[in-house]
Amino acid sequence: MLQIGDCKLGVFPLLLAPMEDVSDPPFRAVCKEYGADLMYTEFISSEGLIREAAKSIKKLDIYDHERPIGVQIFGDDIEVMRRAAAIVEVTQPTLLDINYGCPVKNVACKGAGAGILLDLPKMQAMAAEIVKQVAIPVTVKTRLGWDDKTIKILEVVQRLQDVGVQAVTIHGRTRQQMYKGEADWSYIGAVKADPSIHIPIFGNGDIDSPHKAIAYKDQYGVDGIMIGRASIGYPWIFREIKHYHATGEILPPLTLTERMETVRKHLTHAIAWKGEKLGILEMRRHYTNYFKGLPGIKQHRSCLVEATSYAAVSRVLEQLCYTYAE
Repeated sequence: MLQIGDCKLGVFPLLLAPMEDVSDPPFRAVCKEYGADLMYTEFISSEGLIREAAKSIKKLDIYDHERPIGVQIFGDDIEVMRRAAAIVEVTQPTLLDINYGCPVKNVACKGAGAGILLDLPKMQAMAAEIVKQVAIPVTVKTRLGWDDKTIKILEVVQRLQDVGVQAVTIHGRTRQQMYKGEADWSYIGAVKADPSIHIPIFGNGDIDSPHKAIAYKDQYGVDGIMIGRASIGYPWIFREIKHYHATGEILPPLTLTERMETVRKHLTHAIAWKGEKLGILEMRRHYTNYFKGLPGIKQHRSCLVEATSYAAVSRVLEQLCYTYAE
């Protein structure tokens, strides 16, 4: 039984990655229903939190049905990150996660996210201050390094473990790779296998099927897997992996009716969180992924995007079911 602090996560937990503009409460709700064991908020700016920026504060919304859940923060200033951690703790998440992996230019090139991997003493000092600040467990999500010449992932994890970080998720790419190329899990496996490491190690990168999830579990020995992009428009991937892990069998694909019902649930959660107008507006980004692969879907997707009420969206979904009757 894997445990972080007082949080018991089972024998091989599946984690929902913190994804900007994706991992909000409505999306987390459907992922939880389909079997995600631990979820994270979108990453939150530490500067935004201490300045009480509305967008950052809104990202702290967490609900009991989502637990266990982690809040992830990023920033380049140690004192600001420490103060932000104190703000996060008030919301009583299961744990606090530090983002040492974001590769985007306006984060990494300012010394936050993956940028801090160029300054390991500062990375360690920041983690140490946050661990001292909060009573909840602190975890970290990171990358292999800045580029292939600066991969020091074992040292990174050792430094984090030494200051009290209780689990690390490693994305198998460098910052330079962004999301291109294939994630290299050999480094992740090497960290997990090193006798100096005794905290849980989660792997992340390119897991998009039950076969691959279990094959990587067996090959690299990770304690669990974090899933990001593969869950977008496909939140049932958590259920599929769990079923395959337990039985060795692949679940049949969701029927179109089941897929539509998931979309409705997602939309209902979005409206409950932000009201009908904003909930419908923000749901539009998900339709392409939910209906990927359906022939001739473009016309119907346009109707979904143009719908301005729950009733109108429901009518389009009903028409979809009729058009693609199974």
